[in-house]
Amino acid sequence: MNMNSVLRVFKSKRYSSPALRQFSMSSTRYDNHSCKFLVIGGGTAGCAISSKISNSYGSDGVIVLEPNNLHYYQPLFTLIGAGIKKLDSSHKEMKSVLPKKAKWIKDSVAVFEPEANKVTSNEGHTINYEYMIISTGLQLNFNAIPGLEEALNDDDSKVCSIYSPKYVTKTWTSMKDLNGGNLIFTYPNSPVKCPGAPQKIMYLAEDYFRNVSNRNDVNITYNSSLGVIFGVKKYADALWKIVKKRDINVNLRRNLIEVKPDTSEAVFQNLDNLDEKFTVKYDLLHVTPPMGPSKALLNAKSVTNASGFVEVNKSTMQHVKFPNIFALGDCTDSPNSKTAAAAAAQSCVVEKNLKSLLNKKSLDAVYDGYASCPLVTSRNRCVLAEFDYSLNPMETFPFNQAKERLSMYIMKKDAMPLLYWNVMTKGYWNGPEIMRKIFNPFKFN
Repeated sequence: MNMNSVLRVFKSKRYSSPALRQFSMSSTRYDNHSCKFLVIGGGTAGCAISSKISNSYGSDGVIVLEPNNLHYYQPLFTLIGAGIKKLDSSHKEMKSVLPKKAKWIKDSVAVFEPEANKVTSNEGHTINYEYMIISTGLQLNFNAIPGLEEALNDDDSKVCSIYSPKYVTKTWTSMKDLNGGNLIFTYPNSPVKCPGAPQKIMYLAEDYFRNVSNRNDVNITYNSSLGVIFGVKKYADALWKIVKKRDINVNLRRNLIEVKPDTSEAVFQNLDNLDEKFTVKYDLLHVTPPMGPSKALLNAKSVTNASGFVEVNKSTMQHVKFPNIFALGDCTDSPNSKTAAAAAAQSCVVEKNLKSLLNKKSLDAVYDGYASCPLVTSRNRCVLAEFDYSLNPMETFPFNQAKERLSMYIMKKDAMPLLYWNVMTKGYWNGPEIMRKIFNPFKFN
C-alpha cells in the first residue's frame, strides 16, 4: 500500500483511534453557546437565582457557568471550626444543587464583553446571552498576607481559618490541642463574606475553654480592622457586654499584615497611624483572609467600579450601564452586609425586575439592604442580628433579638441548613419578610 492509500484510510476512519487523536494540533475544542439567561457563578446567590429563573422560564434557556464540583453551605463553617458539625455535612455535589432545567458548564469566566452580550470562559468557550446575572462571590486572598499560606499549610503550626474548606477542620484540631497561651482572632481590612463569622469562632473558642478546658490558661484577643465591633449599634452594645463579661480583649483598627510561622509571631498595623506596627506572639492564630472580586471582574472595567465590584443600582440590582445585566450576592457594590440572607432577598428582587424588563415594564421591585447575621456566642446561645441599608434593625421575631437565646442557636444550627438545601437553593426562599409581617403587630423590644 502506497502513502496516498494510507492517507485515504486514515481520512475514511476520521482518526477514530484515541491514540491518533492525541496527535491533533490542538487538544482543546472551543464551543459556542447561546442562551436567554446566563448566570455567572453557582454559589449561594447564583444557585438561588438560576433556580428561580428556571422555575419561571423552563428548560434550555438558562446556562450556569460554575467551575466547582462541590457546593458548600458556608455558614456552617463556623460550627465545623468549633467541632460542633462535620465538614461532610456542609456540602453536596454541584450537579445535585443546580437546577435540573439549567445547563451547567463546568468552567469559569475569563473575559466579559458586555457590549457584545458575550463572555469567554477560561477554557476558551464563548457564551452569547440575552440577559446576564453575575454572582461570582468573593475570592479569598490568603496570599495577600506574607507567611499566611505557609503557616496554614503547616500542620504543626497553630494558624487556622474557618473561611476555607481546606483549613476549617484545622481550626478545631488546633483548638483541641492547645494547652494555653495567646489566642488571636483577626478581621481584615477588606470586604468580608459573613462579617460576623470572625467573632463567632472567637466566642465558640472562648466557650470551649471556659466549659471544657482551662479558661484561666488562655488569653483571647480580637484584632479588627474596623472602627466598631459590629456595624449596628443595637447589636454592638450587646456584643461589648459579652466580651467584657467573658474577659475578651478587643483592639479596633488593627490589621494583620504578616505572619511569621517560624517564630509564631503575627504583625499588625495601626490603620489610624500606618507607621505604627505591633508584633505579637501567638499560640493559636485564627485568620480571616482579605477578600475581593475575582480576577475576571478586576479586569472587566466596563462592568465594575475601581475596586472590581459590579456596579448596580442598589435598589433594583440592575447594572448602572447595561440594562440587560443584573448582579447579586457578594460581588456587587451594593452597600449591604455580604451574607446568604442578603443574597436570598436580592434574588427575589432580581427575578421580579427581570420579569418587568422582559415585559417592558418599570422595575418596581426594591431591595432594602436586608441582611442577617446569626451571631453564635456559645454552644447553646445566639444573637440574631437583622438590619437594612441604614443599619437599622429589621427583626423578624416578636422579642428582642439582641439577647442571647437558645432558640436562635437551634435555628442557626439545625433549621437554617435545612432551609438552605431544601428551599433556598431551589429558588423558593426570599427571606423572612412574610414572617416579619405576621409577627410585626405583636413585636416588642
